[in-house]
Amino acid sequence: MKVAEAVGRALHASGVDHVFGVVGSGNFHLTNALVAAGARFVAARHEGGAATMADAYARTTGTVAALSVHQGPGLTNAVTGIAEAAKSRTPLLVLAAEVTQPHSNFRIDQEALARAVGAVTARVTSAETAVEEACEAVRRALHDRRTVLLNLPLEVQALEVPEAGLPSSIAPPPAREATVPDPAQVAALARELGKSRRPVFVAGRGARTPGARDALTALADRHGALLATSAVAHGLFHDNPWSLGISGGFASPLTTELIRGADLIVGWGCALTMWTTRHGTLIGPDTTVVQVDDDPSAPGTHRPVDLGVIGDVELTALRALAEDGAGTPAHPRGYRTADTEAALAASVRWRDVPYDDEGDRERIDPRTLSIALDDLLPAERVIGVDSGNFMGHPSAYLSVPDHQGFCFTQAFQSIGLGLATTVGAALARPDRLPVAALGDGGALMSAVELDTVRRLGLPMVVVVYNDEAYGAEVHHFGPAGHPLDTVTFPPTDLAALARGYGFEAVTVRTVADLKPVEDWLTGPRASPLLIDAKVTRDHGSWWLEEAFRGH
Repeated sequence: MKVAEAVGRALHASGVDHVFGVVGSGNFHLTNALVAAGARFVAARHEGGAATMADAYARTTGTVAALSVHQGPGLTNAVTGIAEAAKSRTPLLVLAAEVTQPHSNFRIDQEALARAVGAVTARVTSAETAVEEACEAVRRALHDRRTVLLNLPLEVQALEVPEAGLPSSIAPPPAREATVPDPAQVAALARELGKSRRPVFVAGRGARTPGARDALTALADRHGALLATSAVAHGLFHDNPWSLGISGGFASPLTTELIRGADLIVGWGCALTMWTTRHGTLIGPDTTVVQVDDDPSAPGTHRPVDLGVIGDVELTALRALAEDGAGTPAHPRGYRTADTEAALAASVRWRDVPYDDEGDRERIDPRTLSIALDDLLPAERVIGVDSGNFMGHPSAYLSVPDHQGFCFTQAFQSIGLGLATTVGAALARPDRLPVAALGDGGALMSAVELDTVRRLGLPMVVVVYNDEAYGAEVHHFGPAGHPLDTVTFPPTDLAALARGYGFEAVTVRTVADLKPVEDWLTGPRASPLLIDAKVTRDHGSWWLEEAFRGH
């Protein structure tokens, strides 16, 4: 058996059941071996799309996914998606063929390239050790929560594996062990909770499990805490009457007011970045800040904290709950007053905030569009959002059923990832309607993957918020009088483009134009649907000014 086949079999036995990629000569045998062993191969039209599909699949399932690429340009084509995954600590395994001949056209320093974008590297070095090295790469991706580049030199792939290099049995690595918090840190956290009159919990990526959600809900119930999330954990507390939704730039005015009024903010598996805290403006001058994370380097990385607790979110919350014992907290109602309850019911959602509709016969207000879609689309949905001026509207106005209903690949802030994100999330949750929310810039940048959506038979709704521009740049530089010819474009008939890929499509300028969407939803959904929504463009989104402060 050749190394390529042995590694493919071993990776599947180690738990890799989905591999995304574009196949060339260097990764042909390895990819086929994975498929022969039982893995599903998802062929993208571009390696960049494949990388983000794998990233989204891994985020949504919590398992290791694989990306298979050709040596050299296959890897460089995927780099933006790999950078996003690495920054997000996605357990992703990048399987890259590698040339070692210095004069080969395909020769680059693949290790240096991967390290430059935050991935870690490994290599298959011999026929005797290939299987062991491949299995270790899977373990590292899962247990260290890292994106791992596994280089597979062509000459090693072609070697015969000796009998000693073929272990009799391979099993997936055990689940990552939860980090047990220090009892003294838990006690300190419990004391802060006991003193607080207005606590707010902000849950992030590290809290995106049902167990963590339930533990946080129980602890919040005990202390009267309000519940918010970072963007990546959106939906975690869906339907909880004390949920504030997303903290940060997408927060509603009421959410902003209540978080600013907190006397204690606890970040649970949440980095408390400038985005989640609105550059720190959501944190009052006298607010105590606690950060709980299982990464010892996390507390205080983005802003000073009063207490750092190193531990798994679920374990820490449960131990803080036990620390309270049978006693009654000093302020059991906490932030959960009758006035707060009434305010949350009335206006915590952006869609409940009054606004002046700026649409006309030619262009629809993106708020009006988003509210109408939220009413039309089934509740069981999984939403992927691209980057751009438009992105706050689907993120804040479209509800999701839980934390697996929203996939937000924005750690690198690249446009063009949203469509591939939704493909990966859709494959992870085939029971839900996939909805890709894109700007026209990102849609055109990734249009090639419309073929992948159609080929996979995904009943996807692609919503393009089309302002015929790179809207973020228009509204950032336009007010200062800068020329905008480089960031504005003539009209493009995206509906016609989508039909060419086999989609059903509709152009939307008013709410009345959404009737074909309703018909599609009640029909067989035999083909995916693209909505080319011509949105108003007179000014930037509400969150845009704050976003550009970080540039």
